[in-house]
Amino acid sequence: MSVESKHAADPSIGELMGQLSSQVSRLIRDEMRLAEKEFRESAKHAGIGAGLFSVAGLLAFFGAAAVIAAAVAALSLVLAVWAAALIVGAILFLAAGVAALVGRGQAQEVTPAAPKTVETVKADIQELKDARHGTT
Repeated sequence: MSVESKHAADPSIGELMGQLSSQVSRLIRDEMRLAEKEFRESAKHAGIGAGLFSVAGLLAFFGAAAVIAAAVAALSLVLAVWAAALIVGAILFLAAGVAALVGRGQAQEVTPAAPKTVETVKADIQELKDARHGTT
């Protein structure tokens, strides 16, 4: 084997740097595409969910108004109308407070966006560090 054929088989430093640059660029583009896809899917589900929650909320509002009116009417058979309305209103404020506390607890448990992308980027960084230090 001659020296010239060995050079043809081994790429030069410039070629290796060019390959590294293109591979890193491709890796970053792929990671960005993955993140974009995850965000798009998440936004689609969030939009549909928000629309359905809006409809459910409107229907629940009308249903709750009917039940509240029935509760006030039922209590007004025993108490004065103003006292019945005051008792029902106090119960509603208590229920609203409980719901707000439970909702706050749930909101604090929200996971970060794009967990797959974060995981793959961390793996890519670790692989680059390992390759830089000569471990595989």
